[in-house]
Amino acid sequence: MARVIDDGEFFTLKLSILEKVGALHGNIKTAKANLIDITNAENPWQSTVLRGIRAPGTGIPYVILLGTMRYKKKKDFTAIYRRRPVDIYTFKDCEFERWIISK
Repeated sequence: MARVIDDGEFFTLKLSILEKVGALHGNIKTAKANLIDITNAENPWQSTVLRGIRAPGTGIPYVILLGTMRYKKKKDFTAIYRRRPVDIYTFKDCEFERWIISK
């Protein structure tokens, strides 16, 4: 299961081997200075949480959503499983504007 590792200076989104295959992406690392906010959402499948279309990655509605969500020249990275609550990490000046990760 995807997890965020805080090593003091950087956040690393650590993915399992299967998640890397499903998301078509490797681990992601960014400086803590780029973090804007961390919020929670009880229902990750709402349109207020998810934006855009998935490309590339794996998606089965209400079961799994792994990979990149693209919208308006921006990208989010998702690792969402079933209807579990998620943590939403919002960043500035990074490859992904948000990481949306199931708890």
